[in-house]
Amino acid sequence: MAVLGALVKKVWSIRRFVVLLCAPLALVPVLLSLPPKEGRCLYVILLMALYWCTEALPKVCPQYFLDTNFLFLSGLIMASAIEEWNLHRRIALRVLMLVGVQPARLILGMMLTTSFLSMWLSNTASTAMMLPIANAILKSLFGDKDTTKDMKRENEENQASLQQNKLYTVPTEMQFLASTEDKDLSEEKEISSDALSDIKEEEEYKRNIWKGFLISIPYAASIGGTATLTGTAPNLILLGQLKSYFPECDVVNFGSWFMFAFPLMLIFLLLGWLWISILYGGINLRAWRRKKSNIRMDAEARAREVIQEDYQKLGPTKFAEQAIFFLFCMFAIMLFSRDPKFIPGWASLFPPGFISDAVTGITIVIILFFFPSQKPSFRWWFDLKAPNTETQPLLTWKKAQETVPWNIILLLGGGFAMAKGCEESGLSVWIGGRLQPLEGVPPPVAVILITVVIALFTEFASNTATIIIFLPVLAELAIRLKVNPLYLMIPGTIGCSYAFMLPVSTPPNSIAFSSGHLMVKDMARTGLLMNLMGVLLLSLAMNTWAKSIFQLGTFPAWANIHAENTTSLLTDVENVTLSAL
Repeated sequence: MAVLGALVKKVWSIRRFVVLLCAPLALVPVLLSLPPKEGRCLYVILLMALYWCTEALPKVCPQYFLDTNFLFLSGLIMASAIEEWNLHRRIALRVLMLVGVQPARLILGMMLTTSFLSMWLSNTASTAMMLPIANAILKSLFGDKDTTKDMKRENEENQASLQQNKLYTVPTEMQFLASTEDKDLSEEKEISSDALSDIKEEEEYKRNIWKGFLISIPYAASIGGTATLTGTAPNLILLGQLKSYFPECDVVNFGSWFMFAFPLMLIFLLLGWLWISILYGGINLRAWRRKKSNIRMDAEARAREVIQEDYQKLGPTKFAEQAIFFLFCMFAIMLFSRDPKFIPGWASLFPPGFISDAVTGITIVIILFFFPSQKPSFRWWFDLKAPNTETQPLLTWKKAQETVPWNIILLLGGGFAMAKGCEESGLSVWIGGRLQPLEGVPPPVAVILITVVIALFTEFASNTATIIIFLPVLAELAIRLKVNPLYLMIPGTIGCSYAFMLPVSTPPNSIAFSSGHLMVKDMARTGLLMNLMGVLLLSLAMNTWAKSIFQLGTFPAWANIHAENTTSLLTDVENVTLSAL
């Protein structure tokens, strides 16, 4: 009986695995016996009912509804409202009007605007929003790509004619930019060779500026996303896994993260702008001594006109835009001031744990669904004859359903479920036990090594998958090194966003590369130094101002509790292994 009871317990313990594995196969006859459309629907219904009744996934489902998921959802809904009323486009064009139309200034304006949008929107959405604006400006400066090819072909024909017939053929001097003034034929013959060399130089300058524009936008999106917790998925995964591994850790929230990451983002953005501008001709020290050509002056004047014309097409600022901007500012201020750590936040007015970042974010965005998009008239309340017309809110739920990327929320939930599985099964402890060679590495060196390894790994893999794999390992490594786990987990998280070298590294890189103006070697050459700068700046930040923000100089009590649990779990794992042997 004892043996039979033990066998029953073992079968019962693996019932979930059996259900999950066998249920999809057992229901295949249902799928094949009915018409395709009806069969697929019935198959899904029966499968979900079976999972529901057997509770095969009881510990996984809660991971899809953590506070972190709702914080991310609030940011996505706010982004949908901003896109709905074109507020992002008004902000972008306004910034470009302020910075000026010189190529280096325009690149700076594009990077500042893209990084700001990426702090609140997804990196992919920010890149997709800014690239059309960049293309419009570039076409006003240099013409479109097809015209450029025709121009190049015409120049080659002119040069061939010059060599074969020994004639001085007059080039068009960037016909797609501006028409030149008529001159005497004798003067044209004398300057034809110089004009050809000028055209070649102008062509090279144009190609470089075009590349600099396009490559700066995805880079700025990746950098800007690191500044806020809602800016990119790895930041939210860090927050979620901290709550899972270290429930007592409360030092990372929207405000403390912003204080740490925003200065890092600004420094990296400015250095990245200098590198891109110098590499692609936006900043040319030798050109400063020379007078700017009429062609470039005319092109910049046209670019200024294009920006102003696009801004005027938006019309006067609507009431809905003002309302969304106000709610957006409230969204950011409330999240930042909830618990900034260096001073008591407004959350201290409530019991501990009563208010979280997710509660704050969801509360603000709920207003979007009932606040009117048109300025309300107070006369309506007192005019009994006024028509009872329904006013459109700032955001409808139908629009939110269409624009919010729900797959990203499911992706986050899946990542949290995987992390919980690693923790519950002891896999992360087992992997941490295999990291003994790293225990003798000084922590500052470990930070650099971790950032380099993860930055290289994420060049070929999804940053979300990368951080899901590495965070549990970094947490266990930190405990073995007896350093604050945040000292290793934060660099690993931000390092996932420093993927600049390949088009496949991130969706923003792929979007910019698909324009056809960039080559893989352009991204590799530019991204190599960007990666190096990111690693060094991140190491500098972790060893300076991050120490005071996150108390990285001590091994915290909340990590001690986890360390004790890990030790007991590791002992159990070793005992099970020995008994099996």
